[in-house]
Amino acid sequence: MARFTNQAQLRYGNAVTNSNVAVGEILEVLSATKTAVKTTYGQNDTVTYIISIVNSGATAFNGLTLTDDLGAYTFGTGTVTGTINYYINGTLQTAPTVEAGPPLTVSGISVPANGNATIIYETAVNEFAPFATGSDVVNTARITGGGITPITISETIAAESTPILNITKSVSPVPVTENGILTYTFLIQNMGSAPAAVTTGATITDTFNPILSGLTVTFNGTAWTAPTNYTYNETTGLFATAAGQITVPAATFTQDPETGAWVTTPGVSTLVVTGTI
Repeated sequence: MARFTNQAQLRYGNAVTNSNVAVGEILEVLSATKTAVKTTYGQNDTVTYIISIVNSGATAFNGLTLTDDLGAYTFGTGTVTGTINYYINGTLQTAPTVEAGPPLTVSGISVPANGNATIIYETAVNEFAPFATGSDVVNTARITGGGITPITISETIAAESTPILNITKSVSPVPVTENGILTYTFLIQNMGSAPAAVTTGATITDTFNPILSGLTVTFNGTAWTAPTNYTYNETTGLFATAAGQITVPAATFTQDPETGAWVTTPGVSTLVVTGTI
Protein backbone atom coordinates (compact mmCIF):
# COMPACT_ATOMS: atom_id res chain seq x y z
CA MET A 1 0.00 0.00 0.00
CA ALA A 2 1.54 3.35 -1.12
CA ARG A 3 1.21 6.45 1.05
CA PHE A 4 1.12 9.97 -0.38
CA THR A 5 1.14 13.42 1.22
CA ASN A 6 0.04 16.88 0.05
CA GLN A 7 0.26 20.35 1.53
CA ALA A 8 -1.31 23.54 0.19
CA GLN A 9 -0.02 27.08 0.45
CA LEU A 10 -2.17 30.20 0.77
CA ARG A 11 -0.78 33.61 -0.27
CA TYR A 12 -2.49 36.92 0.24
CA GLY A 13 -0.71 40.25 0.16
CA ASN A 14 2.66 39.72 1.80
CA ALA A 15 1.39 36.86 3.95
CA VAL A 16 1.92 33.17 3.36
CA THR A 17 0.34 30.35 5.31
CA ASN A 18 0.59 26.62 4.86
CA SER A 19 -2.15 24.13 5.33
CA ASN A 20 -1.88 20.96 7.30
CA VAL A 21 -0.35 17.93 5.56
CA ALA A 22 -3.02 15.68 4.11
CA VAL A 23 -2.08 12.00 4.14
CA GLY A 24 -3.62 9.44 1.86
CA GLU A 25 -3.01 5.85 0.78
CA ILE A 26 -3.34 4.15 -2.57
CA LEU A 27 -4.71 0.63 -2.40
CA GLU A 28 -2.64 -1.39 -4.86
CA VAL A 29 -4.88 -3.96 -6.49
CA LEU A 30 -2.31 -5.36 -8.89
CA SER A 31 0.02 -8.11 -7.62
CA ALA A 32 2.49 -10.42 -9.34
CA THR A 33 4.57 -13.52 -8.74
CA LYS A 34 7.43 -15.14 -10.62
CA THR A 35 8.03 -18.89 -10.44
CA ALA A 36 10.62 -21.17 -12.07
CA VAL A 37 9.18 -24.48 -13.25
CA LYS A 38 12.45 -26.16 -12.22
CA THR A 39 14.32 -24.76 -9.22
CA THR A 40 17.78 -25.96 -10.30
CA TYR A 41 19.88 -25.51 -13.43
CA GLY A 42 22.75 -27.31 -15.11
CA GLN A 43 25.13 -26.63 -17.97
CA ASN A 44 23.44 -26.02 -21.34
CA ASP A 45 20.10 -26.22 -19.53
CA THR A 46 16.89 -24.28 -20.12
CA VAL A 47 14.69 -22.77 -17.42
CA THR A 48 11.00 -21.91 -17.83
CA TYR A 49 9.55 -18.99 -15.87
CA ILE A 50 5.90 -18.20 -15.17
CA ILE A 51 4.86 -14.61 -14.43
CA SER A 52 1.38 -14.35 -12.94
CA ILE A 53 -0.28 -10.92 -12.65
CA VAL A 54 -3.52 -10.67 -10.69
CA ASN A 55 -5.91 -7.70 -10.72
CA SER A 56 -8.22 -7.65 -7.69
CA GLY A 57 -9.75 -4.30 -8.64
CA ALA A 58 -12.79 -3.28 -10.64
CA THR A 59 -10.77 -1.48 -13.35
CA ALA A 60 -8.71 -3.11 -16.09
CA PHE A 61 -5.03 -2.29 -16.50
CA ASN A 62 -3.71 -1.89 -20.04
CA GLY A 63 -0.38 -1.08 -21.63
CA LEU A 64 1.76 -2.76 -18.99
CA THR A 65 5.39 -3.65 -19.68
CA LEU A 66 7.35 -6.56 -18.23
CA THR A 67 11.15 -6.43 -18.16
CA ASP A 68 13.35 -9.28 -16.97
CA ASP A 69 17.11 -9.02 -16.42
CA LEU A 70 17.50 -12.76 -17.18
CA GLY A 71 19.89 -13.13 -14.29
CA ALA A 72 22.30 -10.52 -15.69
CA TYR A 73 25.16 -9.43 -13.46
CA THR A 74 28.20 -7.20 -13.80
CA PHE A 75 30.13 -9.46 -16.16
CA GLY A 76 27.52 -10.78 -18.55
CA THR A 77 23.94 -11.39 -19.51
CA GLY A 78 21.54 -14.24 -20.07
CA THR A 79 20.15 -15.38 -23.36
CA VAL A 80 16.46 -15.79 -24.10
CA THR A 81 15.34 -18.62 -26.34
CA GLY A 82 12.13 -20.22 -27.49
CA THR A 83 8.72 -18.55 -27.48
CA ILE A 84 6.51 -16.61 -25.10
CA ASN A 85 2.97 -17.67 -24.25
CA TYR A 86 0.56 -15.01 -23.02
CA TYR A 87 -2.74 -15.86 -21.31
CA ILE A 88 -5.62 -13.70 -20.04
CA ASN A 89 -7.93 -15.47 -17.59
CA GLY A 90 -6.47 -18.76 -18.79
CA THR A 91 -7.12 -18.11 -22.50
CA LEU A 92 -4.14 -18.04 -24.84
CA GLN A 93 -3.72 -14.65 -26.50
CA THR A 94 -1.86 -13.39 -29.54
CA ALA A 95 1.83 -13.14 -28.67
CA PRO A 96 2.70 -9.71 -27.26
CA THR A 97 5.52 -7.48 -28.50
CA VAL A 98 8.82 -8.94 -27.33
CA GLU A 99 12.37 -7.63 -27.37
CA ALA A 100 14.86 -10.38 -26.55
CA GLY A 101 17.26 -7.98 -24.90
CA PRO A 102 18.64 -8.45 -22.37
CA PRO A 103 16.74 -7.25 -20.58
CA LEU A 104 13.83 -9.23 -21.97
CA THR A 105 10.98 -6.77 -22.59
CA VAL A 106 7.34 -7.74 -23.10
CA SER A 107 5.01 -4.82 -23.79
CA GLY A 108 1.28 -4.36 -24.37
CA ILE A 109 0.17 -6.55 -21.45
CA SER A 110 -3.45 -6.19 -20.30
CA VAL A 111 -5.01 -7.46 -17.08
CA PRO A 112 -8.83 -7.38 -16.94
CA ALA A 113 -10.81 -6.24 -13.91
CA ASN A 114 -10.94 -9.01 -11.30
CA GLY A 115 -8.87 -11.12 -13.67
CA ASN A 116 -5.34 -12.26 -14.34
CA ALA A 117 -2.63 -12.45 -16.99
CA THR A 118 0.08 -15.09 -17.28
CA ILE A 119 3.31 -14.87 -19.25
CA ILE A 120 5.39 -18.02 -19.74
CA TYR A 121 8.85 -17.96 -21.28
CA GLU A 122 11.99 -20.06 -21.49
CA THR A 123 15.58 -18.92 -20.98
CA ALA A 124 18.86 -20.65 -21.76
CA VAL A 125 21.68 -21.08 -19.26
CA ASN A 126 24.85 -19.75 -20.85
CA GLU A 127 28.55 -19.48 -19.99
CA PHE A 128 27.98 -16.59 -17.58
CA ALA A 129 26.03 -18.71 -15.12
CA PRO A 130 28.11 -20.08 -12.21
CA PHE A 131 28.04 -23.86 -11.70
CA ALA A 132 30.03 -24.47 -8.52
CA THR A 133 28.22 -26.01 -5.55
CA GLY A 134 26.24 -23.33 -3.71
CA SER A 135 25.95 -21.04 -6.76
CA ASP A 136 22.66 -19.59 -7.93
CA VAL A 137 21.07 -17.31 -10.51
CA VAL A 138 18.66 -14.58 -9.45
CA ASN A 139 16.23 -13.38 -12.12
CA THR A 140 14.49 -10.09 -11.37
CA ALA A 141 11.50 -8.78 -13.31
CA ARG A 142 9.64 -5.46 -13.16
CA ILE A 143 6.11 -4.62 -14.24
CA THR A 144 5.56 -0.98 -15.12
CA GLY A 145 3.22 1.34 -17.03
CA GLY A 146 -0.54 1.73 -17.00
CA GLY A 147 -0.41 4.17 -14.11
CA ILE A 148 0.61 1.49 -11.58
CA THR A 149 3.23 1.60 -8.88
CA PRO A 150 6.07 -0.50 -10.41
CA ILE A 151 6.12 -4.09 -9.17
CA THR A 152 9.41 -5.92 -8.70
CA ILE A 153 9.48 -9.72 -8.46
CA SER A 154 12.34 -12.22 -8.47
CA GLU A 155 13.08 -15.92 -8.46
CA THR A 156 16.27 -17.74 -7.43
CA ILE A 157 17.37 -21.05 -8.91
CA ALA A 158 20.32 -23.07 -7.63
CA ALA A 159 23.12 -24.78 -9.52
CA GLU A 160 22.69 -28.54 -9.61
CA SER A 161 25.16 -30.37 -7.39
CA THR A 162 25.60 -33.67 -9.17
CA PRO A 163 28.26 -35.52 -11.16
CA ILE A 164 27.98 -35.26 -14.95
CA LEU A 165 30.05 -38.04 -16.48
CA ASN A 166 31.18 -38.89 -19.99
CA ILE A 167 33.62 -41.48 -21.27
CA THR A 168 35.99 -41.84 -24.21
CA LYS A 169 37.85 -44.99 -25.26
CA SER A 170 41.10 -45.31 -27.17
CA VAL A 171 43.12 -48.30 -28.35
CA SER A 172 46.83 -48.80 -28.93
CA PRO A 173 48.84 -49.81 -30.77
CA VAL A 174 47.16 -49.38 -34.14
CA PRO A 175 47.66 -51.64 -35.97
CA VAL A 176 48.36 -54.53 -33.59
CA THR A 177 50.00 -57.80 -34.62
CA GLU A 178 48.35 -61.21 -34.16
CA ASN A 179 48.93 -62.55 -30.64
CA GLY A 180 50.10 -59.06 -29.78
CA ILE A 181 49.43 -56.96 -26.68
CA LEU A 182 46.52 -54.53 -26.91
CA THR A 183 45.72 -51.68 -24.53
CA TYR A 184 42.35 -49.99 -24.06
CA THR A 185 42.34 -46.66 -22.24
CA PHE A 186 39.07 -45.32 -20.82
CA LEU A 187 39.04 -41.62 -19.93
CA ILE A 188 36.17 -40.72 -17.62
CA GLN A 189 35.44 -37.00 -17.22
CA ASN A 190 33.19 -35.29 -14.68
CA MET A 191 31.73 -31.92 -15.73
CA GLY A 192 29.57 -31.64 -12.60
CA SER A 193 30.14 -29.80 -9.34
CA ALA A 194 29.89 -32.97 -7.24
CA PRO A 195 32.33 -35.89 -7.36
CA ALA A 196 31.34 -39.33 -8.56
CA ALA A 197 31.89 -41.15 -5.28
CA VAL A 198 31.60 -44.79 -4.27
CA THR A 199 27.93 -44.18 -3.49
CA THR A 200 27.36 -43.01 -7.07
CA GLY A 201 27.72 -46.63 -8.15
CA ALA A 202 29.27 -45.86 -11.55
CA THR A 203 30.29 -48.89 -13.62
CA ILE A 204 31.93 -49.56 -16.98
CA THR A 205 31.07 -52.60 -19.11
CA ASP A 206 32.68 -53.58 -22.39
CA THR A 207 32.69 -56.73 -24.51
CA PHE A 208 36.16 -56.99 -26.00
CA ASN A 209 36.36 -58.09 -29.61
CA PRO A 210 38.85 -59.58 -30.23
CA ILE A 211 38.74 -61.30 -26.86
CA LEU A 212 41.73 -60.54 -24.64
CA SER A 213 43.56 -62.89 -22.31
CA GLY A 214 45.94 -62.32 -19.42
CA LEU A 215 44.40 -58.97 -18.42
CA THR A 216 46.17 -56.34 -16.36
CA VAL A 217 43.99 -53.47 -15.17
CA THR A 218 44.89 -50.16 -13.53
CA PHE A 219 42.72 -47.30 -12.33
CA ASN A 220 44.41 -43.92 -11.93
CA GLY A 221 47.71 -45.79 -11.90
CA THR A 222 46.72 -48.27 -9.16
CA ALA A 223 46.60 -51.98 -10.02
CA TRP A 224 43.18 -53.62 -9.87
CA THR A 225 42.39 -57.25 -9.13
CA ALA A 226 39.46 -59.48 -9.97
CA PRO A 227 36.84 -59.97 -8.64
CA THR A 228 37.27 -57.15 -6.07
CA ASN A 229 37.52 -54.36 -8.64
CA TYR A 230 36.26 -55.99 -11.85
CA THR A 231 35.09 -59.19 -13.49
CA TYR A 232 36.13 -60.63 -16.84
CA ASN A 233 34.91 -63.59 -18.89
CA GLU A 234 37.64 -64.84 -21.22
CA THR A 235 35.05 -66.92 -23.10
CA THR A 236 32.72 -64.06 -24.02
CA GLY A 237 35.09 -61.11 -23.64
CA LEU A 238 32.69 -59.36 -21.22
CA PHE A 239 34.51 -56.93 -18.92
CA ALA A 240 32.71 -55.10 -16.09
CA THR A 241 33.90 -52.97 -13.20
CA ALA A 242 32.40 -53.58 -9.77
CA ALA A 243 29.82 -51.01 -8.63
CA GLY A 244 31.38 -48.01 -6.94
CA GLN A 245 34.95 -48.70 -8.07
CA ILE A 246 34.82 -45.88 -10.66
CA THR A 247 35.24 -42.59 -8.83
CA VAL A 248 35.87 -39.22 -10.47
CA PRO A 249 36.62 -35.89 -8.76
CA ALA A 250 34.33 -32.92 -9.27
CA ALA A 251 35.02 -30.36 -11.96
CA THR A 252 36.57 -27.03 -11.06
CA PHE A 253 35.18 -23.70 -12.21
CA THR A 254 37.08 -20.47 -12.87
CA GLN A 255 35.78 -17.13 -14.06
CA ASP A 256 37.55 -15.27 -16.82
CA PRO A 257 38.61 -11.95 -15.22
CA GLU A 258 38.02 -10.04 -18.46
CA THR A 259 34.82 -11.51 -19.93
CA GLY A 260 33.20 -12.96 -16.82
CA ALA A 261 32.53 -16.27 -18.58
CA TRP A 262 32.89 -19.39 -16.43
CA VAL A 263 35.33 -22.05 -17.65
CA THR A 264 34.81 -25.66 -16.59
CA THR A 265 37.80 -27.93 -16.04
CA PRO A 266 36.52 -31.49 -15.75
CA GLY A 267 37.61 -33.93 -13.07
CA VAL A 268 39.35 -36.90 -14.70
CA SER A 269 39.93 -40.58 -13.93
CA THR A 270 41.62 -43.14 -16.18
CA LEU A 271 41.03 -46.88 -16.50
CA VAL A 272 43.62 -48.87 -18.48
CA VAL A 273 43.03 -52.47 -19.58
CA THR A 274 45.83 -54.44 -21.27
CA GLY A 275 45.70 -58.00 -22.64
CA THR A 276 46.86 -60.36 -25.35
CA ILE A 277 44.67 -60.93 -28.42
